[in-house]
Amino acid sequence: MSSVSFRRLEKSYGAVRIVKGIDLEIADREFVVLVGPSGCGKSTTLRMLAGLESISGGEIRIGERVVNRLPPRERDIAMVFQDYALYPHKTVYENMAFSLKVRGVATDEIGKRIAEAADMLGIGQLLDRRPSQLSGGQRQRVAMGRAIVRRPQVFLFDEPLSNLDAKLRGQVRTEIKRLHQAVGTTIIYVTHDQVEAMTLADRIVILKGGEIEQVGTPDEVYNAPASVFVGGFIGSPAMNFAPGTIRGGRVVLEGGAEIALDRAALRADAAEGRAVVVGIRPEHFVPAGEGAEVAGTVQVVEPLGADTLVHFTLGKATLTARLAPDMRPAPGETLSIGINPSRIRLFDAQTERALH
Repeated sequence: MSSVSFRRLEKSYGAVRIVKGIDLEIADREFVVLVGPSGCGKSTTLRMLAGLESISGGEIRIGERVVNRLPPRERDIAMVFQDYALYPHKTVYENMAFSLKVRGVATDEIGKRIAEAADMLGIGQLLDRRPSQLSGGQRQRVAMGRAIVRRPQVFLFDEPLSNLDAKLRGQVRTEIKRLHQAVGTTIIYVTHDQVEAMTLADRIVILKGGEIEQVGTPDEVYNAPASVFVGGFIGSPAMNFAPGTIRGGRVVLEGGAEIALDRAALRADAAEGRAVVVGIRPEHFVPAGEGAEVAGTVQVVEPLGADTLVHFTLGKATLTARLAPDMRPAPGETLSIGINPSRIRLFDAQTERALH
């Protein structure tokens, strides 16, 4: 097993910079997820680590080795692709055995490794089938098994669940997490899906425009987003945002509505008169009388069974609250609701960076 290090990593296509000087240390056996919108550089970063893309600047280390110029076969990594990349004319067993045969691994050892991986992934009954005879979820398990049998220093996953339906994504996601617990290998995983990032990662690396916006545990990026971008990208529904100004211990929103702040929110950098953006997660609204109370006008109500999403206007802002399932206000009604003051986040209106 091994650590991975990016130092001032860059990638350009002509004059267009795709990855802009990434610095990141990934510990041995850590599960790190690179997440961000399309075009943020996450897959390009993974492909540079794999040796499938040349780097334009900086350094990549796997363990103690600088691998900038090493071909993929010498980097001791295994990659699981979005499209599975299985040989269609080979059986599942032959697909899983191919890379081991190329490396000269003994036949008995190949059989042992494949049996272990097949048992782990529940594909033992599929070893004689060809990829065309498998479902999407089964193909993805085979692709994972092919990576497992190599016993690499680092596993790389490039959006491996994007071709699966919602139910299968949940099942395979659980298997990937179980795989990491069982094998303990360093895993670097790329996705645009923040649910995958939150459920799988030891740490999440959020990318925006080829740069790192924030690195932290799932709890850290969720509860203390470093910017408006992170707060809006992580969480479903997304964090609510409303522009306003600090006035007398409150944020006065556009349109005149006010939100009271507690002492923790009123820091030295939340000075009187400062223009800010208020961030509130939908689940941090509470019943009236239990927090900083506001009153808005209900626009849309979405019953979800376990809870209810209520969209309402507050001043000129439209916010979403996640409420108890039995709370069903009607559109047009006035909604009196509280906000947990310790959960309010403030961001600078110009830089959109967190004030805390």
